[in-house]
Amino acid sequence: MNFDDPLLKILACPLDKGPLSLLTGEGEGALYNPRLRRRYPIRDGIPQLLPSSGEEVTDAEHDRILRRLAEAEVPS
Repeated sequence: MNFDDPLLKILACPLDKGPLSLLTGEGEGALYNPRLRRRYPIRDGIPQLLPSSGEEVTDAEHDRILRRLAEAEVPS
């Protein structure tokens, strides 16, 4: 899965039904919901979007993820 994948535009968090952000560089990557601070893994290219698959992240991890997402949005 990459940033241009059309699937990314229709995937939603199973808990709040809101959009997810793609995190890359962590093994296969993950989808992140900053509103609930939950990360959903991507295994073998398949997003694991069951509520039980998501993991809460710490405040420090949440801040780190938000910085990474902001850096990814800045055009070069």
